[in-house]
Amino acid sequence: MSSHRTLLHNATIINEGKRFKGYIVIDGEMIAEIGQGEPSEPVAASCDTTTDLGGCLAIPGVIDDQVHFRDPGLTHKGDISTESRAAVAGGVTSYMDMPNVVPPTTTIEALEAKYDHAAKVSSANYSFFVGATNDNIDTLLKVDYSKTCGVKAFLGSSTGNMLVNDSTALHRLFSEIPALIAVHSEDEATIAANRRKFTALHGDDLPVQYHPLIRSAEACYVSTARAVERAAKYGTRLHVLHLSTAREVPLFDHSTPLAEKRITAEVCVHHLWFSNKDYTRLGNMIKCNPAIKTPADREVLRKALKSGAIDIVATDHAPHTWEEKQGNCLKAASGMPLVQFSLVAMLEMADMGIFSLEQVVDKMCHAPARLYRIDRRGFLRPGYHADIAVVKPDDEYTVTKGDIVSRCGWSPFIGTTFHNRVVKTYVNGAIVYDNGTFDETVKGRRLYFN
Repeated sequence: MSSHRTLLHNATIINEGKRFKGYIVIDGEMIAEIGQGEPSEPVAASCDTTTDLGGCLAIPGVIDDQVHFRDPGLTHKGDISTESRAAVAGGVTSYMDMPNVVPPTTTIEALEAKYDHAAKVSSANYSFFVGATNDNIDTLLKVDYSKTCGVKAFLGSSTGNMLVNDSTALHRLFSEIPALIAVHSEDEATIAANRRKFTALHGDDLPVQYHPLIRSAEACYVSTARAVERAAKYGTRLHVLHLSTAREVPLFDHSTPLAEKRITAEVCVHHLWFSNKDYTRLGNMIKCNPAIKTPADREVLRKALKSGAIDIVATDHAPHTWEEKQGNCLKAASGMPLVQFSLVAMLEMADMGIFSLEQVVDKMCHAPARLYRIDRRGFLRPGYHADIAVVKPDDEYTVTKGDIVSRCGWSPFIGTTFHNRVVKTYVNGAIVYDNGTFDETVKGRRLYFN
């Protein structure tokens, strides 16, 4: 029995560095054909359903390699169901979720339990990091990394205390683990010294403006330099998450093709969009770890993304309740929900001339697929899974509280005006999001890695 064939036509396709008017034929869950111009009569006649995209942008679905969907144990903030809906509303069709939940994802049993749950409730495709601790290296060696994106190691403490700081554990982690190791890189000793310094000078009731002074550029650089040195020594596949400083950028290679790199880096949308000048206006809403730094840091990060020193863009989507975000610099929770607006924020920066549309697609769709060696995703190619985001350009709107899909119900982008709107999202050939409406019957698939 033949599968359902869908024709998407009259699209502006952006894929693999090219931009053209064209069409896409979806056969079941897979892309069957991509062509320029309008489809021929035989192609159109072979399709069961035809959708005119009206000139909208059609791009591969975004792959976000760093989200915190809070499931299990922290589901008052969000869960796989609610946050994956926020993802597809933003054109994100695949995500990789972090292990600092309750209980932490540090055993194979906990890891597979998350996969089993996601298969039932996730609107987007999914993978889950297994978390490193000071005493679970033997467990990490037993994980099947063709079915799991990698190991997450916290080299600095953040939400959920999973700090890896034992010298023997670090040696074994970097020298023995065959998979990609993604790290949160901040030096704990530097942070602690900064905290003591500023509380001694000003007391414990520090405003949020002190957050980037406590979790300083030096704290990031010291940790990242140490991690890169260790990875170079052992040949580790090291991936440094959420770079936030200009000083870290020269530690990374911009001349080697991504597929050949062993040491890679990510930048998050908020470190490209905000700067420490925004703390006065937004306060704890943009408090995150590592902290948002200066406009000069932001400018260097933007240039590094374009040069290839930084390889991919992600969100570190991390919802907290509004109550948890209250308090001073030392008490308010760190993290913000971003997955719904990451693509439109990057497209807004393209409209500003900071990036090109082709660069946005490369860094959010193609490059994550290359970096993680994801099986048949991240590109619009025949034989690949039909994960597609459809974006209406030149559609001005201002984000309101009522637009927020994430369970936490707030966003630092409330009040921001964007000029590109995600109107449809296809996951494995099925339309899961259509102009504000979700198809709850569509579920994502587990990601696989080559």
